[in-house]
Amino acid sequence: MRLHFCQLFLIHFKKYKTLTKSEKKIANYVLESPNHIIYGTMNDIKSEIHVGDATIIRFCQKLGFSGFSDLKIEIAKEDYSQKESQAKDSELFFAEKERKIVNSLETTKRKLSIELLERSSALLSNASAIYIFGVGLSGNTAKDLEAMFLRIGIQAKAISDTHFQAQTAAILKNTDLVIGISLSGRTLDLYESLKIAKEHTAKILSITSNLVSPIAQLSDIVLQTTAEEFFDGGSLSGKISQLYICELLVRHHEKIFENEALKSREEIIRAVISKSID
Repeated sequence: MRLHFCQLFLIHFKKYKTLTKSEKKIANYVLESPNHIIYGTMNDIKSEIHVGDATIIRFCQKLGFSGFSDLKIEIAKEDYSQKESQAKDSELFFAEKERKIVNSLETTKRKLSIELLERSSALLSNASAIYIFGVGLSGNTAKDLEAMFLRIGIQAKAISDTHFQAQTAAILKNTDLVIGISLSGRTLDLYESLKIAKEHTAKILSITSNLVSPIAQLSDIVLQTTAEEFFDGGSLSGKISQLYICELLVRHHEKIFENEALKSREEIIRAVISKSID
């Protein structure tokens, strides 16, 4: 990405000499660390190079962007286009998609530990009620996790409607558990619902990619996924990372409570086996 992006970016850089000293600091940071711009926030940049909001906005406008979001999208778009163009023939196309999925699983595995899964199982065991909050595609993952839990005898309620999330969070107590799912960890509606749950002393377990994200900061335990590509929202690799964690969470809990889980699986199979066509 680096060389190709720099060539594109330097087209705008005819105005480089007109930038102030602080604006040139931003320009150098963008050229050196474009991925930090894509996945970071204005606050991240401010803390890294010690400039103010107004300086960042002014810098973006001098380059022809309306603001920081436009700059972020332009960099992400160039990154995405370059990666896609590298896999135009069918063999490379299949290999690249496979590589992303394998890398997603391997990266997620490195971020997990048995100790985290054991602590998560303790939360599940001690919870009087379990709710799973997710928005958008993460709401679909919440439904998947609900089904996984049911197979081992754990009744959890997945809620993807943000109004119902907030209402549910408002009546929680300290023996309840909320599992929040968000790849970015910055989903506003989910954050607000989890904040209400936290205020009502409920326990929070989050499945998210960023340990310093607002949602992670609210959580008692964070199970870390891989980061989803900014310009490829809803990608299979991000979804698989979430489902991999859900699978490990459920399977580890089942291993600890093997007898109860096995009995639940048997009863569920007996209940649905008659639904099959002979």
